[in-house]
Amino acid sequence: MLSHPGRAQAREVACEMVEALTGHGIRVRLLKGEAEALGLADDPDIDLVDDPAPVGLSEGLSGFPDPTADCELVVVIGGDGTILRAAELAHHSGTPILGVNLGHVGFLAEAEVDDVGSTIEAIVERRYAAEDRLTLDVSVFRDGERVARTFALNEASVEKAARERMLEVVVEVDGRPLSRWGCDGVVCATPTGSTAYNFSAGGPVVWPGVEALLMVPISAHALFARPLVVAPTSVLAIEVVGPGETSGVLWCDGRRTVEVSPGARIEVRRGERSVRLVRLHEAPFTDRLVAKFGLSVEGWRGASERRRRGADHA
Repeated sequence: MLSHPGRAQAREVACEMVEALTGHGIRVRLLKGEAEALGLADDPDIDLVDDPAPVGLSEGLSGFPDPTADCELVVVIGGDGTILRAAELAHHSGTPILGVNLGHVGFLAEAEVDDVGSTIEAIVERRYAAEDRLTLDVSVFRDGERVARTFALNEASVEKAARERMLEVVVEVDGRPLSRWGCDGVVCATPTGSTAYNFSAGGPVVWPGVEALLMVPISAHALFARPLVVAPTSVLAIEVVGPGETSGVLWCDGRRTVEVSPGARIEVRRGERSVRLVRLHEAPFTDRLVAKFGLSVEGWRGASERRRRGADHA
């Protein structure tokens, strides 16, 4: 179980879930730091593991710390940021992640805080399914040598480091140059991340069942600077060009970062490993969009209602 112990509500919900799950004979594992913050470090029914060291961009994908090994689920109590942290920890093991939302939108979460009771029942009775979400493998090259490698569930973004200067990049798709942009940055996203930074940058919302990679320029000064949706087999590349002082920053899921200076090349492709997200309900993604964004559907009748009204009229 991962939580956001800095928030009182997260501590309260975490303690409630730990008590309920251990009461059903389910053993719960906590990071030592979080267990201490929750006052549960001395509970004999809890497994404690050391807090993992921060994951850096210089580490190989197989080198990620893995406190989730041998667990049935990773239960996350918090917002999307906490779920992304869980994805970082569970990426190597593939342990499914179940998010209980305490954030604002919480697109990655499956349950809301008001549903804690039913969520506990679903865990105890194993009434849930896990779906694989496409990830990104991200590599940074300098002078032909790979100097950093990591993954992303939502997005990898290359952004300008200095507010007063644009970032000059040449973008490439499948080994061929596409365009040169003076811009604030470029976002490469997954369908899962299409409702995150990609969405804010003006990119399309892509249903999670669609396998694709997205590339979206941020405030580009160019005639051809539109969001791109490419095949999942494609390789996207961003080369930082321009004067020597024009540097940028690579961010992956807003958690891992490295500076990229002129001459750097960032390659983004479909990840070798997916991240598994737990689903408790079979609700269509359309319903999730409507609920999370508070979209108005007033006046909608639907095909079944139209057919019924037609039959009544006949």
